Amino acid sequence: MATVEQLRERINLRLEESFMGISEQVADLAPEDLVELLNQLKLIEAATVLLMLPVPRGIELMDQPTMTRRGAILEKLDPTRTAMILEGLSADERTDIIQQMGLTERRRVLSKVSNEVKVELEHLLSYAEHTAGGIMTTEFVRLDPTMTVGEALKHIRLVAREKESIYACYVLDPANGHLLGSISLRDLVMAEMDQIVTRVMRPKPVTVHADDDQESVAQKIAKYNLLAVPVLERDGSVVGFVTVDDVIDVMIEEQTEDILRMAGVEPGALDKPYFDNPILRVVRKRIGWLLFLFVAGTLTSKVLHAFESELASVVALTFFVPLLIGTGGNAGAQTVMTVIRSLSLGEIGVKHAWRVALRESTTGLLVGLLIGCIAFGQAYWVTHDWHLAVTIATTIIVICVWSTTVGSIIPIAAHRFGVDPAVLSAPLITTLVDATGLLIYLTIAKIILDQI
Repeated sequence: MATVEQLRERINLRLEESFMGISEQVADLAPEDLVELLNQLKLIEAATVLLMLPVPRGIELMDQPTMTRRGAILEKLDPTRTAMILEGLSADERTDIIQQMGLTERRRVLSKVSNEVKVELEHLLSYAEHTAGGIMTTEFVRLDPTMTVGEALKHIRLVAREKESIYACYVLDPANGHLLGSISLRDLVMAEMDQIVTRVMRPKPVTVHADDDQESVAQKIAKYNLLAVPVLERDGSVVGFVTVDDVIDVMIEEQTEDILRMAGVEPGALDKPYFDNPILRVVRKRIGWLLFLFVAGTLTSKVLHAFESELASVVALTFFVPLLIGTGGNAGAQTVMTVIRSLSLGEIGVKHAWRVALRESTTGLLVGLLIGCIAFGQAYWVTHDWHLAVTIATTIIVICVWSTTVGSIIPIAAHRFGVDPAVLSAPLITTLVDATGLLIYLTIAKIILDQI
């Protein structure tokens, strides 16, 4: 049997005969291997391969967590076939795929799905994309409070095939749909068959609201170690639930965005495979931050120009500029990443700002003292001038304290004003510390060396 790599090479030949026999070979691949193949192909090629497969196989592939570009691939298929695949997926999965499609294709597909699915999709699409309502599924097991455990288990068997998950069930008030309690399948199996479910359920379970941000939902599921969490509307009625596998997708998405922002790249630059991103699109996503950092970097030139005479009289000062500003930038970047991580995990908040600043400045002082001792020895060994060595060591200490303090305050301040702390990325902190570090260095040098 051909390997994934061999199949990819055959498909990339773009010859008529290259597709002969492909359908039989891809049909024998494990879903994970077939997804790997589709992810490596161009959109039209992936759609062609998907078209060769039966609809149930297409549903299985679109349900794989590692499958990328699902909406873009399905846009290439006939709307009727796309609708058949979507109807076989869970509510949250098909909503996610529909959101990835253009408005024209979305309308075409919605016209082909059943009325029941169309109403459900339109309801879910009414929620903002990055909220609990936007990632939830409506296919959960509802239990009546009058049911016994035996009746509940029988009901679960009847509806299991239609539900995304049966491990978490919810007891609802039949009058208004309000949540009375949650009960796991494990609790039901272990309970006596004639017990009323209200005696077995857990009253007042952890819940989220439909308009809650998806990241806070992920944090809540992680904090309470839940398999799923019910989603409530403003009137308190249960409209769906978010499962742990949805949360994993959210965490990957949020971490990817944070990493991109910390690298000075706009989110969206990596939402497609590497070679599927047009170069002009990549440039557009990167140029904004690079221009901003370039302009901010001119502060460094201004500082150097202001101390031109001092640098001309003591040329040895320039030897240590890269060492000093590099150390300050690295120390600030370490602090920024540590603080952003703690903010995202909820370990610190705005109320902890001064404690964090004090802690990080103390850390910067101790680190600066240790590095400063080494810097003193290095500077004296290079220049044989102990005055200059004292200048370098003193500067290292001050820059480390300054950069760690700034690196701790800025992310918290951004969080306070509703700005994503990851936007204030390590490159920005590095650029800021470069300019201020030079100012600190040359000011200290002017004070110490002018006394000689």
